[in-house]
Amino acid sequence: MSTSGLDTVIGGSNIASDPQGAANHFKKGQELEKAGDRTAAITEYRAAYERDQTNAEHTFRLAYLLDLVGEEHEAMLLYQRLAMHSEPHINALVNLAVLHEDRGEMHQAERCLRKVLEAKPNHARARLFMKDVSASKEALYDEGDQRDEAKRKAELDTPVTDFELSVRSRNCLKKMNIRTLRDLLMITKAELLSYKNFGETSLTEIEAMLAQRGLRLGEGLDQGYVARAAKDYIDKLADRVDASVLGKPVASMDLSVRARRALQLLGVQSVGELAARTEAELMGVKNFGQNSLDEIKRKLIDMGLSLRELD
Repeated sequence: MSTSGLDTVIGGSNIASDPQGAANHFKKGQELEKAGDRTAAITEYRAAYERDQTNAEHTFRLAYLLDLVGEEHEAMLLYQRLAMHSEPHINALVNLAVLHEDRGEMHQAERCLRKVLEAKPNHARARLFMKDVSASKEALYDEGDQRDEAKRKAELDTPVTDFELSVRSRNCLKKMNIRTLRDLLMITKAELLSYKNFGETSLTEIEAMLAQRGLRLGEGLDQGYVARAAKDYIDKLADRVDASVLGKPVASMDLSVRARRALQLLGVQSVGELAARTEAELMGVKNFGQNSLDEIKRKLIDMGLSLRELD
């Protein structure tokens, strides 16, 4: 069935204003529909629509029958026209929501149903259908999130050896036990530069490689390489240092205000956590200088400890 004729009518004004002629064609269409001749009924309903596009009953019946015979495009155009009325046609909105849902257009379906429920909050079919649409939206989001997460995980698990880096950079990353892109995001610029034989050239090279992927050093600091290294270091300290010392709050160390603020910014709460930090990490904190660093190192030495050093 061609849609060109209806598209032309919908896009323009009425071909003629003939309410009586429209009524006659509509009545004939009803008789044909009752007799089971949908094709002929659609022809009559179309003629009725062309003669009076303001009649919501005629428009809806044509849209509904087109919907039944699989002419979804025409049906949607007519349903949408009815939905734009000052008092939207409830059944047209519900049927339009169904068509949108069939196409996977959940947002559009939801908008149609909201209009129905705004006009008739207790509309049983719309309320039930809204639950289905909401559940489908959540399922689509979950599937999308899972796909994105899998893609992201695969990217982060890419070995650094797969990237075009200099031999020096690769060797340094290998010795620092940085094996994947994920590990690289868990280390700071200051830590890289503090490692022997690692210079500005290698840093620039790595930062450029990350920038091409929309990433940066230290982006995943909370739960990656640095955190693992710190935990491993604390575990080693526990073999030779009393647990009461490692668990002692840093507030009890009588540090200067600047040093205390730096540790707060790093989230360091215990002596063990402090000892697991490196000089580079501390020096990377804003307004933290050499004097504060020396102060902390002295306090740790008094307790038989020292800051963690990169191998």
